[in-house]
Order: sequence, then structure tokens, then C-alpha cells
Amino acid sequence: MKKNYKKLLLAFTFLLVLPLTLLASCGKDSGHTVKIGIMGGDTRVWKAVQQRVKKEGVDLQLVQFTDYSQPNNALTNKEVDINAFQNYAFQDNWNTAHHTKIVSIGKTIFSPLTLYSKKVSSLKDLKDGASVAIANDVTNEARGLKLLASAGLIKLKNTALPTPSDITENKKHLKIVPLDAAQTPRALSDEDAAVVNGNFALDSNLSSKDILFKEPTNKSAIPYINIISANKSEANNKYYKKVVKAYQTQATKDLLKKLYKGENIPAWDINFNK
Repeated sequence: MKKNYKKLLLAFTFLLVLPLTLLASCGKDSGHTVKIGIMGGDTRVWKAVQQRVKKEGVDLQLVQFTDYSQPNNALTNKEVDINAFQNYAFQDNWNTAHHTKIVSIGKTIFSPLTLYSKKVSSLKDLKDGASVAIANDVTNEARGLKLLASAGLIKLKNTALPTPSDITENKKHLKIVPLDAAQTPRALSDEDAAVVNGNFALDSNLSSKDILFKEPTNKSAIPYINIISANKSEANNKYYKKVVKAYQTQATKDLLKKLYKGENIPAWDINFNK
């Protein structure tokens, strides 16, 4: 009888403790792995974000790519969960061309597109017939041509995604040389100038003394704000939102300023409508 009583008491105690144990385990976030696709070799900002978001139960894994065609394919194929390499214009064009549903879940930086030269020191020194390399993908080619127009070197038709055939005036008879975006920094040894995207300029350690013209930070720059992207079906994932929150901090602003000295501008709380 005494043995049966002890068994009943033990079972009753277990039944009391079990709900409390389950409640405690449900209330604690045990963590989640998030794979993020990024471009370029400089991971210093993302490694800092990686450490911050770890405290929020997220194991952020960085997956590096070398050209602009890779990160969105990886996202669509679920090889990564999110990516951070593109701007609004690139994303919109990609969705249209590939029938995908990739959406922005948060802003990161604005990285001004820049015209560099190792052969001349100012726009006026570009000679008649000078060669200028630009990226050859649809979005960055259009952006590069708009940059040349903003610099007063050419005039373009009023179209969203201009190509070299949309040049209406070219007084210096510039030769436009479309290349893979990653090759534009190397083109500076052969061409008179090159329009280079920020991440490739940083990876190639291009010098600010070689800058001829830089994209302005105003309303026209809005389509070129860089973003963190996800598949539309997973845009509200709580872990992805934690990554965005961990990025959009004063600590990130301070690190961007320290590392890039204005070349990568925090974009999540800047008024571009000026």
C-alpha cells in the first residue's frame, strides 16, 4: 500500500512539473539559422551584425557571391534565406525578367555609383573619342549612362532603362564599353575612365583621388538604395526581421562611417527627397 502511495505521489508531481517545463521551453527562443547572400569580399559590417543578432537567437550565416546573377537565383532556389546586394531598380527588373516574387524587407545603404579614371584628373580632360567602361547588366548599364548624363558628358532619351542606343547627344564622341560589372575596376588600366559600382570599387581599393564624378544623394537616387530582400512568401519571417533590426542600428552607422568614410551611406533613415 505504501509503495502504491509513493508511485501515485511521484506521478502527480510529474504531472505538475511537466506543464511548467513545457511553458518554459516555449517561452525561450532556441535559435534559428538564417543564410544571407552577399556580394564582395568585405564582410566587416555583416560580421558585426552577425554578432549582434546572435543575441536575438539568430545564427546568421554569410554566403558570398561574385557576380550579380547569383544571389537572386540562390534566393529563389532556397539556397539562401535572404540576400543583401541589390537595389530597388535591380530587384524590380529581375522580378520582371525572371517572373519571381522577391521583395524588400529593409533598407541598408546607398552606395553612390562613381566615374573613375587613372588617366585624367577631371571631366574636362577627357579627350574626344575617349573610352568609358560601364556595367553591361540592364539595370547597372542604365544607371551608368544616367551617371554620364548627370556629369554632362552625354544626353539620353527619357526612358527608365536607357541603353547606349538611347544616347541622343555625345559631343565628346565617347566610346561606351559595356563589361561585366566586376571587370570595370580592371578596365581602368585600358580605358580612359570607368563607371564602377561601390562594392567593386571597395574590393579593388580604388582611390578617391581618381574620382571624376559621383552620383548625387537626392530623389533620383531612391531606386538605387540597397536593400535586404526575401521571397515574398517569407517577407514576414520573424528571424529575417531580427536581421534587419540588427543591421539598422547606430552601431552600423558608426562602422560604415569608420570603414568607408562616406562611400557607403546608411539609407534607412535619410531623406532622399531633397
